[in-house]
Amino acid sequence: MINGQIRDKEVRVISESGEQLGIMSSKDAMKLAREADLDLVKIAPKAQPPVCKIIDYGKYKYELARKEKEAKKKQKTVEVKEVRLSPNIDTNDLNTKMNNAKKFIGKGNKVKVTLRFRGREMAHMQQSKHILDDFAQALADVAVIEKPAKQEGRSMSMVLTEKR
Repeated sequence: MINGQIRDKEVRVISESGEQLGIMSSKDAMKLAREADLDLVKIAPKAQPPVCKIIDYGKYKYELARKEKEAKKKQKTVEVKEVRLSPNIDTNDLNTKMNNAKKFIGKGNKVKVTLRFRGREMAHMQQSKHILDDFAQALADVAVIEKPAKQEGRSMSMVLTEKR
């Protein structure tokens, strides 16, 4: 709330330099803000009495937007990369997939390792679980299992994340 929107009888006023001017009526506070050619902005509406500050509202909004933008820049999004395997995968192919997963984890992403079953492979799902276990074991130096291997329809998957 700014200027005329403030309807409280008494408010605690802080000057533009940051010093406390004390508790006064909102009309007196408005008068002080007008004399300084600035705005009266309610900063802490829940306080008893509410806290208002004499500042340039446009500049205040700009600073808030800038801080928000800075915080957004520093935020890191974590992607989930997927590595697909099949039950009859060869060792060299498995090593290639492991290297890819290492790269993804090194960049700070999570890796979802999916073991896909087709046709007759569906009958031997539990015997193929060792492939996922071996995969996780091979990456144990850089990754840790976030979600253990779980069967979901025609596939079995687990999620690996960076070791902290």
